Amino acid sequence: MSAPLTGFAVTSATLGALASTEPSAGGTRLVSDIRRSKRLVLLRGVLDAAPGGRAGEAADHWALLEEAERHDPEAVRDVLHYPATGVWAEETLRRLHAPYGPPADLGHLGALAVAAALRSGIAFKATLRPVHGRLALPTLGLLRPARPGPLALTEGSWDPEDPATLALHTLPGGRTALDDLDPYRAPGPAHPAPVRPARRLTPKGHKRWDTQWSGALTLLDRYDTARAEEIGLLLRSVVPLGGGSRSSGATLPAASGSVLARPQAPPALAATLVHEVQHGKLTALADVLTLHTADRTPRHWAPWRSDPRPLEGLLHGAYAHLALAGYWQRAALYGARGAWAQHARIRAQVAAVLPVLHRHPQLTAAGREFTAAMAAAERAMDDLPPPGDQHAVARRAVDRERSAWCAQHPELAPFAQG
Repeated sequence: MSAPLTGFAVTSATLGALASTEPSAGGTRLVSDIRRSKRLVLLRGVLDAAPGGRAGEAADHWALLEEAERHDPEAVRDVLHYPATGVWAEETLRRLHAPYGPPADLGHLGALAVAAALRSGIAFKATLRPVHGRLALPTLGLLRPARPGPLALTEGSWDPEDPATLALHTLPGGRTALDDLDPYRAPGPAHPAPVRPARRLTPKGHKRWDTQWSGALTLLDRYDTARAEEIGLLLRSVVPLGGGSRSSGATLPAASGSVLARPQAPPALAATLVHEVQHGKLTALADVLTLHTADRTPRHWAPWRSDPRPLEGLLHGAYAHLALAGYWQRAALYGARGAWAQHARIRAQVAAVLPVLHRHPQLTAAGREFTAAMAAAERAMDDLPPPGDQHAVARRAVDRERSAWCAQHPELAPFAQG
């Protein structure tokens, strides 16, 4: 685990609210503040690490960002805190400190500055060099100049009606972008295939996403208004997953505020959004609070996966599934078909691993408080149980799955018992 950011105080009330997975004003504000602080630390690190020959160029780009911020602070913040900017900043900082490998893309700082200047409406002049015939402008889209070589840019360079301009697609009902353009919308090829982004979509692909997204938001608003509002506040972009992805969704720490997802029917997409936003919340909290000191050795049983998981993975999975159990409970109370069965199954899975989590010897005091609050939130679901014996049946099924897993992994059986 990386060293936590300093300067943040997490009250017991906020920690408990976050642990329950239930949306709260304090929790959302803390997550947002942590993300902003981490991003500024990363950007400062990029500037400080820029080699001597590029330091002046980087300073010029930063000066343009500062000028734009004086005119429209909100627009500049949106560019700097856009999820893809975080991927670029982390990758650039890593490359600047690596003795070997590809060079750092410091030119992208100029693209950030130009995007901020364009959105703020200031007059400016800048010259940037497109990559492979394209210039990515975060939060705006792509420019495809007709001629190779450096590109002179001014306040009139972005024209959505120009065929050389590819504007970023905005999903209906808010500010969430469907990002199939930014070269940093997901980390590079070093990451496993299940999180590879799709290539640029066709207009038909955008329309399909619009339909599914609108349907998912309608369901979220109907079943769980607070979670719908939380998703609107914490989710800035959705990145379509490439074909053949085994996962329905993914959240990557570098791209805070973004979810990778594949096209799916609205009920499944709504659940994916609930699930993935929790990963982002827990990642932000771990940036300021150490919840455990365990290593990355995969040894724990997770009912939602077949492979052993490290403690960090088990904690993340339980946290996201706790939110899903709550979401499906609300959907069931509204009358959604099959929701009680979903709730009972997922709640039983979470209940099976919470004792393992809470008793883990490498939890910190904050980690014990956090997992205790998770367990309290799970127990509170007893107030509105599913009809009949669905919960008991689901628990027995999960117990059988645990026994089968232990038979396949006898050396890890002690780590599966609560």
